[in-house]
Amino acid sequence: MTAQQTARSAAPSGSGLGLRRRPGRWLEGWDPEDTAQWESEGRAIARVNLRWSIFCEFLGFVVWQLWSIVAVQLPAAGFDLTSSQVFWLISVPSLVGATLRIPYTFMVPLFGGRNWTTISALLLLIPAVGLAVAVSDPGTPFGALLLLAAVAGFGGGNFASSMANITLFYPAREKGWALGLNAAGGNVGAAVAQLVVPIAISIGAVATLNLPLAGLVWVPLILLAAWGARRFMHNIADAHGDVAGSLAALREPHLWVMSFLYVGTFGSFIGFSAVFPKLIADVFPAFSTFAVAGAALSLSFLGPLVGSLSRPWGGKMADRFGGAAMTTTAFLVMAALALAVVLTLPVANFWLFLALFLVLFVASGFGNGATYKMIPTIFAVRGRTREASAALGLISAVGAYGGFLVPQVLNLSASTTGSYDGAFFGFVATYVVMTAVVVTVYLRPGSRFAKAGV
Repeated sequence: MTAQQTARSAAPSGSGLGLRRRPGRWLEGWDPEDTAQWESEGRAIARVNLRWSIFCEFLGFVVWQLWSIVAVQLPAAGFDLTSSQVFWLISVPSLVGATLRIPYTFMVPLFGGRNWTTISALLLLIPAVGLAVAVSDPGTPFGALLLLAAVAGFGGGNFASSMANITLFYPAREKGWALGLNAAGGNVGAAVAQLVVPIAISIGAVATLNLPLAGLVWVPLILLAAWGARRFMHNIADAHGDVAGSLAALREPHLWVMSFLYVGTFGSFIGFSAVFPKLIADVFPAFSTFAVAGAALSLSFLGPLVGSLSRPWGGKMADRFGGAAMTTTAFLVMAALALAVVLTLPVANFWLFLALFLVLFVASGFGNGATYKMIPTIFAVRGRTREASAALGLISAVGAYGGFLVPQVLNLSASTTGSYDGAFFGFVATYVVMTAVVVTVYLRPGSRFAKAGV
Protein backbone atom coordinates (compact mmCIF):
# COMPACT_ATOMS: atom_id res chain seq x y z
CA MET A 1 0.00 0.00 0.00
CA THR A 2 1.38 3.42 -0.95
CA ALA A 3 1.80 6.25 1.56
CA GLN A 4 -1.02 8.16 -0.16
CA GLN A 5 -3.36 5.16 0.11
CA THR A 6 -2.43 4.73 3.76
CA ALA A 7 -3.22 8.40 4.45
CA ARG A 8 -6.57 8.07 2.71
CA SER A 9 -7.50 4.94 4.62
CA ALA A 10 -6.66 6.75 7.86
CA ALA A 11 -8.86 9.73 7.00
CA PRO A 12 -11.93 10.16 9.23
CA SER A 13 -15.16 8.69 7.88
CA GLY A 14 -17.14 11.17 5.81
CA SER A 15 -14.18 13.56 5.48
CA GLY A 16 -13.51 12.70 1.84
CA LEU A 17 -10.47 10.84 0.53
CA GLY A 18 -7.42 12.71 1.85
CA LEU A 19 -9.51 15.78 2.68
CA ARG A 20 -9.10 17.22 6.16
CA ARG A 21 -10.72 20.19 7.86
CA ARG A 22 -9.37 22.48 10.53
CA PRO A 23 -10.83 25.51 12.36
CA GLY A 24 -11.51 28.60 10.28
CA ARG A 25 -13.03 26.48 7.49
CA TRP A 26 -9.58 25.57 6.15
CA LEU A 27 -9.32 22.57 3.83
CA GLU A 28 -6.15 20.48 3.75
CA GLY A 29 -5.49 17.87 1.09
CA TRP A 30 -7.92 19.50 -1.35
CA ASP A 31 -7.47 17.93 -4.80
CA PRO A 32 -10.30 18.42 -7.32
CA GLU A 33 -8.41 16.22 -9.81
CA ASP A 34 -8.88 13.28 -7.40
CA THR A 35 -12.04 11.75 -8.86
CA ALA A 36 -12.99 9.92 -5.67
CA GLN A 37 -12.66 13.05 -3.55
CA TRP A 38 -14.47 15.16 -6.15
CA GLU A 39 -17.45 12.81 -6.42
CA SER A 40 -17.73 12.15 -2.66
CA GLU A 41 -17.95 15.77 -1.51
CA GLY A 42 -15.60 17.93 -3.56
CA ARG A 43 -18.22 18.92 -6.13
CA ALA A 44 -20.67 20.06 -3.42
CA ILE A 45 -17.97 22.13 -1.70
CA ALA A 46 -16.93 23.75 -5.00
CA ARG A 47 -20.51 24.66 -5.88
CA VAL A 48 -21.12 26.37 -2.54
CA ASN A 49 -17.95 28.42 -2.94
CA LEU A 50 -18.85 29.29 -6.54
CA ARG A 51 -22.35 30.51 -5.61
CA TRP A 52 -21.12 32.88 -2.90
CA SER A 53 -18.19 33.99 -5.03
CA ILE A 54 -20.56 34.97 -7.84
CA PHE A 55 -22.78 36.91 -5.41
CA CYS A 56 -19.82 38.82 -3.94
CA GLU A 57 -18.31 39.54 -7.34
CA PHE A 58 -21.71 40.63 -8.65
CA LEU A 59 -21.88 43.26 -5.89
CA GLY A 60 -18.31 44.26 -6.69
CA PHE A 61 -19.33 45.11 -10.26
CA VAL A 62 -22.42 46.93 -8.96
CA VAL A 63 -20.32 49.19 -6.74
CA TRP A 64 -17.73 49.61 -9.49
CA GLN A 65 -20.42 51.03 -11.80
CA LEU A 66 -22.35 53.25 -9.35
CA TRP A 67 -20.63 56.48 -10.33
CA SER A 68 -21.30 55.89 -14.03
CA ILE A 69 -25.00 56.32 -13.19
CA VAL A 70 -24.89 58.87 -10.37
CA ALA A 71 -22.37 61.21 -12.01
CA VAL A 72 -24.78 61.91 -14.87
CA GLN A 73 -27.44 62.99 -12.34
CA LEU A 74 -25.25 65.33 -10.27
CA PRO A 75 -25.58 68.56 -12.35
CA ALA A 76 -29.38 68.30 -12.26
CA ALA A 77 -29.17 67.77 -8.47
CA GLY A 78 -27.41 71.10 -7.95
CA PHE A 79 -23.75 70.07 -8.23
CA ASP A 80 -21.61 72.58 -10.13
CA LEU A 81 -19.71 70.23 -12.42
CA THR A 82 -18.40 70.49 -15.96
CA SER A 83 -18.90 67.73 -18.51
CA SER A 84 -15.19 66.91 -18.24
CA GLN A 85 -15.47 66.48 -14.46
CA VAL A 86 -18.42 64.13 -14.93
CA PHE A 87 -16.29 62.05 -17.30
CA TRP A 88 -13.57 61.84 -14.64
CA LEU A 89 -16.07 60.62 -12.05
CA ILE A 90 -17.18 57.96 -14.54
CA SER A 91 -13.70 56.79 -15.52
CA VAL A 92 -11.60 56.94 -12.33
CA PRO A 93 -13.24 53.85 -10.73
CA SER A 94 -12.02 51.79 -13.69
CA LEU A 95 -8.52 53.23 -13.38
CA VAL A 96 -8.31 52.26 -9.69
CA GLY A 97 -10.14 48.94 -10.16
CA ALA A 98 -7.76 47.85 -12.92
CA THR A 99 -4.75 48.71 -10.78
CA LEU A 100 -6.14 46.87 -7.74
CA ARG A 101 -6.60 43.69 -9.77
CA ILE A 102 -2.84 43.14 -9.62
CA PRO A 103 -2.46 42.94 -5.80
CA TYR A 104 -5.90 41.33 -5.42
CA THR A 105 -4.61 38.37 -7.45
CA PHE A 106 -2.25 37.49 -4.58
CA MET A 107 -4.69 38.02 -1.70
CA VAL A 108 -6.24 34.53 -1.87
CA PRO A 109 -3.06 32.58 -1.07
CA LEU A 110 -2.10 35.22 1.49
CA PHE A 111 -5.36 35.34 3.48
CA GLY A 112 -7.39 32.36 2.21
CA GLY A 113 -10.25 32.51 -0.29
CA ARG A 114 -13.04 32.55 2.29
CA ASN A 115 -11.30 35.14 4.44
CA TRP A 116 -10.40 37.47 1.59
CA THR A 117 -13.85 37.22 -0.02
CA THR A 118 -15.34 38.31 3.32
CA ILE A 119 -12.88 41.20 3.64
CA SER A 120 -13.26 42.36 0.04
CA ALA A 121 -17.05 42.28 0.38
CA LEU A 122 -16.93 44.40 3.54
CA LEU A 123 -14.63 46.88 1.79
CA LEU A 124 -17.52 47.61 -0.59
CA LEU A 125 -19.31 49.33 2.30
CA ILE A 126 -16.80 52.20 2.09
CA PRO A 127 -17.67 53.35 -1.46
CA ALA A 128 -21.39 52.55 -1.02
CA VAL A 129 -21.83 54.55 2.19
CA GLY A 130 -19.30 57.17 1.11
CA LEU A 131 -21.26 57.85 -2.08
CA ALA A 132 -24.47 58.26 -0.07
CA VAL A 133 -22.84 60.84 2.21
CA ALA A 134 -21.14 62.77 -0.59
CA VAL A 135 -24.14 63.16 -2.90
CA SER A 136 -26.43 64.28 -0.08
CA ASP A 137 -24.84 67.76 -0.18
CA PRO A 138 -24.44 69.69 -3.48
CA GLY A 139 -21.65 71.63 -1.76
CA THR A 140 -19.38 68.57 -1.65
CA PRO A 141 -16.15 69.61 -3.41
CA PHE A 142 -15.17 67.87 -6.61
CA GLY A 143 -11.98 66.52 -5.02
CA ALA A 144 -14.03 64.63 -2.41
CA LEU A 145 -16.35 63.26 -5.09
CA LEU A 146 -13.35 62.11 -7.15
CA LEU A 147 -11.77 60.40 -4.13
CA LEU A 148 -14.95 58.47 -3.36
CA ALA A 149 -15.34 57.54 -7.02
CA ALA A 150 -11.78 56.19 -6.89
CA VAL A 151 -12.64 54.10 -3.82
CA ALA A 152 -15.38 52.42 -5.89
CA GLY A 153 -12.45 50.74 -7.63
CA PHE A 154 -12.51 48.22 -4.75
CA GLY A 155 -15.34 46.58 -6.67
CA GLY A 156 -13.23 46.23 -9.80
CA GLY A 157 -10.43 44.53 -7.94
CA ASN A 158 -12.77 41.79 -6.71
CA PHE A 159 -12.78 40.09 -10.11
CA ALA A 160 -9.11 39.10 -9.91
CA SER A 161 -9.26 37.56 -6.44
CA SER A 162 -12.58 35.87 -7.17
CA MET A 163 -11.27 34.20 -10.34
CA ALA A 164 -8.00 33.23 -8.63
CA ASN A 165 -9.99 31.61 -5.82
CA ILE A 166 -12.54 29.71 -7.89
CA THR A 167 -9.90 28.25 -10.21
CA LEU A 168 -8.57 26.36 -7.15
CA PHE A 169 -11.88 24.61 -6.52
CA TYR A 170 -12.52 22.98 -9.90
CA PRO A 171 -10.79 20.24 -11.91
CA ALA A 172 -9.35 21.19 -15.28
CA ARG A 173 -12.23 19.51 -17.15
CA GLU A 174 -14.79 21.82 -15.44
CA LYS A 175 -12.67 24.90 -14.80
CA GLY A 176 -13.68 26.77 -17.96
CA TRP A 177 -17.40 26.54 -17.28
CA ALA A 178 -17.00 27.49 -13.60
CA LEU A 179 -14.81 30.51 -14.41
CA GLY A 180 -17.22 31.52 -17.17
CA LEU A 181 -20.15 31.50 -14.75
CA ASN A 182 -18.12 33.41 -12.18
CA ALA A 183 -17.11 36.07 -14.71
CA ALA A 184 -20.58 36.39 -16.26
CA GLY A 185 -22.20 36.61 -12.83
CA GLY A 186 -19.95 39.51 -11.98
CA ASN A 187 -20.40 41.28 -15.32
CA VAL A 188 -24.18 41.20 -14.89
CA GLY A 189 -23.70 43.46 -11.87
CA ALA A 190 -23.00 46.35 -14.23
CA ALA A 191 -26.38 45.84 -15.90
CA VAL A 192 -28.30 45.40 -12.65
CA ALA A 193 -26.78 48.58 -11.20
CA GLN A 194 -27.89 50.58 -14.24
CA LEU A 195 -31.38 49.10 -13.99
CA VAL A 196 -31.92 49.42 -10.23
CA VAL A 197 -30.22 52.73 -9.35
CA PRO A 198 -32.37 55.05 -11.53
CA ILE A 199 -35.49 53.37 -10.13
CA ALA A 200 -34.27 53.52 -6.52
CA ILE A 201 -33.32 57.20 -6.57
CA SER A 202 -36.56 58.28 -8.26
CA ILE A 203 -39.20 56.29 -6.32
CA GLY A 204 -40.89 58.55 -3.84
CA ALA A 205 -38.85 61.58 -4.90
CA VAL A 206 -41.03 64.66 -5.12
CA ALA A 207 -38.91 67.67 -6.03
CA THR A 208 -35.51 66.07 -6.46
CA LEU A 209 -33.82 62.71 -6.81
CA ASN A 210 -32.94 60.77 -3.67
CA LEU A 211 -29.32 60.24 -4.74
CA PRO A 212 -28.02 58.74 -1.44
CA LEU A 213 -30.16 55.65 -2.10
CA ALA A 214 -27.86 54.83 -5.02
CA GLY A 215 -25.33 53.64 -2.46
CA LEU A 216 -27.48 52.75 0.55
CA VAL A 217 -29.73 50.31 -1.32
CA TRP A 218 -26.79 47.89 -1.68
CA VAL A 219 -25.66 47.94 1.96
CA PRO A 220 -27.95 45.09 3.16
CA LEU A 221 -26.84 42.91 0.22
CA ILE A 222 -23.17 43.64 0.89
CA LEU A 223 -23.62 42.63 4.54
CA LEU A 224 -25.43 39.46 3.43
CA ALA A 225 -22.62 38.62 0.99
CA ALA A 226 -19.94 39.10 3.65
CA TRP A 227 -21.91 36.96 6.12
CA GLY A 228 -22.48 34.21 3.53
CA ALA A 229 -18.81 34.17 2.50
CA ARG A 230 -17.70 33.84 6.12
CA ARG A 231 -20.34 31.26 6.97
CA PHE A 232 -20.24 28.97 3.92
CA MET A 233 -17.02 29.42 1.92
CA HIS A 234 -13.68 27.70 2.53
CA ASN A 235 -9.98 28.47 2.61
CA ILE A 236 -7.62 26.09 0.80
CA ALA A 237 -4.48 25.51 2.83
CA ASP A 238 -2.46 24.36 -0.19
CA ALA A 239 -3.03 27.56 -2.20
CA HIS A 240 0.23 29.34 -2.93
CA GLY A 241 0.87 32.63 -4.69
CA ASP A 242 3.15 32.24 -7.68
CA VAL A 243 5.09 35.50 -7.56
CA ALA A 244 7.94 33.99 -9.58
CA GLY A 245 5.45 32.86 -12.23
CA SER A 246 3.98 36.36 -12.41
CA LEU A 247 7.39 37.98 -12.83
CA ALA A 248 8.28 35.44 -15.51
CA ALA A 249 4.96 36.07 -17.28
CA LEU A 250 5.75 39.79 -17.44
CA ARG A 251 8.79 38.96 -19.57
CA GLU A 252 6.68 37.02 -22.07
CA PRO A 253 5.95 39.19 -25.17
CA HIS A 254 2.63 37.48 -25.77
CA LEU A 255 1.34 38.63 -22.38
CA TRP A 256 1.54 42.19 -23.69
CA VAL A 257 0.05 41.28 -27.07
CA MET A 258 -2.91 39.65 -25.35
CA SER A 259 -3.24 42.55 -22.90
CA PHE A 260 -3.53 44.90 -25.87
CA LEU A 261 -6.26 42.72 -27.38
CA TYR A 262 -8.09 42.38 -24.06
CA VAL A 263 -8.20 46.17 -23.75
CA GLY A 264 -10.15 46.02 -27.01
CA THR A 265 -12.65 43.39 -25.85
CA PHE A 266 -13.15 43.62 -22.09
CA GLY A 267 -11.94 47.23 -22.00
CA SER A 268 -14.58 48.17 -24.54
CA PHE A 269 -17.26 46.29 -22.60
CA ILE A 270 -16.55 47.92 -19.25
CA GLY A 271 -15.74 51.32 -20.80
CA PHE A 272 -18.93 51.54 -22.83
CA SER A 273 -20.91 50.16 -19.87
CA ALA A 274 -19.65 53.04 -17.74
CA VAL A 275 -20.18 55.76 -20.30
CA PHE A 276 -23.42 54.58 -21.92
CA PRO A 277 -25.75 56.50 -19.55
CA LYS A 278 -23.88 59.75 -20.28
CA LEU A 279 -23.82 59.14 -24.02
CA ILE A 280 -27.58 58.69 -24.03
CA ALA A 281 -28.08 61.77 -21.83
CA ASP A 282 -25.84 63.91 -24.09
CA VAL A 283 -26.98 62.72 -27.51
CA PHE A 284 -30.63 61.85 -26.79
CA PRO A 285 -31.58 63.69 -23.56
CA ALA A 286 -35.29 63.07 -24.09
CA PHE A 287 -34.61 59.32 -23.89
CA SER A 288 -32.27 59.42 -20.88
CA THR A 289 -35.01 57.98 -18.63
CA PHE A 290 -38.58 56.79 -19.05
CA ALA A 291 -41.25 57.31 -16.40
CA VAL A 292 -42.73 53.95 -15.35
CA ALA A 293 -45.20 53.83 -12.45
CA GLY A 294 -43.66 56.86 -10.80
CA ALA A 295 -40.08 55.64 -11.20
CA ALA A 296 -37.36 56.48 -13.72
CA LEU A 297 -36.15 53.67 -15.95
CA SER A 298 -32.99 53.97 -18.03
CA LEU A 299 -32.47 51.64 -20.98
CA SER A 300 -28.69 51.92 -20.59
CA PHE A 301 -28.74 48.69 -18.54
CA LEU A 302 -29.48 46.71 -21.71
CA GLY A 303 -25.93 47.26 -23.01
CA PRO A 304 -23.97 45.60 -20.18
CA LEU A 305 -26.74 42.98 -19.86
CA VAL A 306 -26.42 41.65 -23.42
CA GLY A 307 -22.63 42.02 -23.25
CA SER A 308 -22.50 39.89 -20.09
CA LEU A 309 -24.78 37.21 -21.50
CA SER A 310 -22.76 36.92 -24.71
CA ARG A 311 -19.45 36.33 -22.92
CA PRO A 312 -19.94 32.59 -22.26
CA TRP A 313 -20.92 32.10 -25.90
CA GLY A 314 -17.65 33.67 -27.00
CA GLY A 315 -15.79 31.08 -24.95
CA LYS A 316 -17.99 28.27 -26.24
CA MET A 317 -17.49 29.24 -29.89
CA ALA A 318 -13.76 29.65 -29.25
CA ASP A 319 -13.67 26.06 -28.00
CA ARG A 320 -15.09 24.94 -31.33
CA PHE A 321 -13.51 27.28 -33.88
CA GLY A 322 -10.50 28.72 -32.07
CA GLY A 323 -10.16 31.82 -29.92
CA ALA A 324 -8.17 33.80 -32.47
CA ALA A 325 -10.75 33.29 -35.22
CA MET A 326 -13.60 34.31 -32.92
CA THR A 327 -11.67 37.31 -31.56
CA THR A 328 -11.06 38.45 -35.15
CA THR A 329 -14.77 38.14 -35.85
CA ALA A 330 -15.59 40.17 -32.75
CA PHE A 331 -13.19 42.99 -33.68
CA LEU A 332 -14.49 43.20 -37.25
CA VAL A 333 -18.08 43.43 -36.00
CA MET A 334 -17.09 46.03 -33.39
CA ALA A 335 -15.33 48.13 -36.04
CA ALA A 336 -18.37 47.98 -38.32
CA LEU A 337 -20.75 48.87 -35.48
CA ALA A 338 -18.64 51.78 -34.19
CA LEU A 339 -18.52 53.14 -37.74
CA ALA A 340 -22.26 52.67 -38.13
CA VAL A 341 -22.91 54.54 -34.86
CA VAL A 342 -20.96 57.62 -35.90
CA LEU A 343 -22.37 57.64 -39.46
CA THR A 344 -25.98 57.40 -38.27
CA LEU A 345 -25.78 59.99 -35.47
CA PRO A 346 -27.00 62.77 -37.87
CA VAL A 347 -30.20 60.75 -38.36
CA ALA A 348 -31.00 61.49 -34.68
CA ASN A 349 -32.91 58.22 -34.24
CA PHE A 350 -32.57 56.95 -30.66
CA TRP A 351 -33.86 53.47 -31.39
CA LEU A 352 -31.35 52.98 -34.20
CA PHE A 353 -28.59 54.28 -31.91
CA LEU A 354 -29.68 51.87 -29.17
CA ALA A 355 -29.88 48.88 -31.52
CA LEU A 356 -26.41 49.51 -32.95
CA PHE A 357 -24.92 49.91 -29.49
CA LEU A 358 -26.54 46.73 -28.22
CA VAL A 359 -24.96 44.74 -31.06
CA LEU A 360 -21.65 46.46 -30.23
CA PHE A 361 -22.03 45.29 -26.62
CA VAL A 362 -22.81 41.75 -27.78
CA ALA A 363 -19.67 41.72 -29.93
CA SER A 364 -17.48 43.03 -27.09
CA GLY A 365 -18.88 40.46 -24.64
CA PHE A 366 -18.42 37.69 -27.19
CA GLY A 367 -14.86 38.89 -27.72
CA ASN A 368 -14.20 38.80 -23.96
CA GLY A 369 -14.82 35.08 -23.85
CA ALA A 370 -12.94 34.34 -27.07
CA THR A 371 -9.87 36.40 -26.18
CA TYR A 372 -9.65 34.96 -22.66
CA LYS A 373 -9.78 31.46 -24.15
CA MET A 374 -6.67 32.17 -26.25
CA ILE A 375 -4.36 32.83 -23.30
CA PRO A 376 -3.77 29.33 -21.83
CA THR A 377 -3.38 27.86 -25.33
CA ILE A 378 -0.77 30.45 -26.30
CA PHE A 379 1.26 29.84 -23.15
CA ALA A 380 1.01 26.08 -23.69
CA VAL A 381 2.37 26.45 -27.24
CA ARG A 382 5.19 28.58 -25.85
CA GLY A 383 5.99 25.85 -23.31
CA ARG A 384 5.21 28.18 -20.41
CA THR A 385 2.12 26.54 -18.97
CA ARG A 386 3.13 27.36 -15.39
CA GLU A 387 2.84 31.08 -16.16
CA ALA A 388 -0.61 30.84 -17.77
CA SER A 389 -2.52 31.31 -14.52
CA ALA A 390 -0.51 34.41 -13.57
CA ALA A 391 -0.93 35.72 -17.12
CA LEU A 392 -4.72 35.43 -16.91
CA GLY A 393 -4.77 37.67 -13.84
CA LEU A 394 -2.32 40.21 -15.23
CA ILE A 395 -4.05 40.41 -18.60
CA SER A 396 -7.43 40.90 -16.90
CA ALA A 397 -5.89 43.80 -14.96
CA VAL A 398 -4.44 45.52 -18.02
CA GLY A 399 -7.63 44.95 -20.01
CA ALA A 400 -9.68 46.72 -17.36
CA TYR A 401 -7.79 49.95 -18.07
CA GLY A 402 -10.02 50.18 -21.12
CA GLY A 403 -12.74 51.19 -18.69
CA PHE A 404 -10.73 54.35 -18.07
CA LEU A 405 -9.53 54.91 -21.63
CA VAL A 406 -12.90 54.69 -23.41
CA PRO A 407 -14.61 57.46 -21.38
CA GLN A 408 -11.49 59.65 -21.52
CA VAL A 409 -11.21 59.31 -25.31
CA LEU A 410 -14.85 60.37 -25.59
CA ASN A 411 -14.17 63.23 -23.16
CA LEU A 412 -11.19 64.40 -25.22
CA SER A 413 -13.21 64.26 -28.43
CA ALA A 414 -16.13 66.22 -26.95
CA SER A 415 -13.94 68.86 -25.28
CA THR A 416 -11.76 69.52 -28.33
CA THR A 417 -14.19 69.15 -31.25
CA GLY A 418 -17.62 69.48 -29.63
CA SER A 419 -18.72 66.04 -30.81
CA TYR A 420 -18.03 62.35 -30.26
CA ASP A 421 -17.28 61.65 -33.92
CA GLY A 422 -13.51 61.72 -33.52
CA ALA A 423 -13.64 59.21 -30.66
CA PHE A 424 -15.70 56.72 -32.63
CA PHE A 425 -13.47 56.99 -35.69
CA GLY A 426 -10.57 56.33 -33.31
CA PHE A 427 -12.33 53.22 -31.99
CA VAL A 428 -12.84 51.96 -35.54
CA ALA A 429 -9.16 52.42 -36.33
CA THR A 430 -8.14 50.69 -33.09
CA TYR A 431 -10.35 47.66 -33.76
CA VAL A 432 -8.93 47.36 -37.28
CA VAL A 433 -5.38 47.44 -35.91
CA MET A 434 -6.30 44.80 -33.31
CA THR A 435 -7.77 42.61 -36.04
CA ALA A 436 -4.51 42.88 -37.97
CA VAL A 437 -2.53 41.90 -34.85
CA VAL A 438 -4.63 38.77 -34.27
CA VAL A 439 -4.40 37.70 -37.90
CA THR A 440 -0.67 38.41 -38.20
CA VAL A 441 0.45 36.88 -34.90
CA TYR A 442 -2.01 34.03 -34.30
CA LEU A 443 -3.74 33.14 -37.58
CA ARG A 444 -0.87 33.34 -40.05
CA PRO A 445 -0.97 30.12 -42.13
CA GLY A 446 1.78 27.69 -41.18
CA SER A 447 2.58 29.36 -37.85
CA ARG A 448 2.70 27.19 -34.75
CA PHE A 449 -0.15 29.19 -33.21
CA ALA A 450 -2.38 28.55 -36.22
CA LYS A 451 -1.46 24.85 -36.20
CA ALA A 452 -2.34 24.65 -32.48
CA GLY A 453 -5.75 26.21 -33.12
CA VAL A 454 -5.15 29.24 -30.93
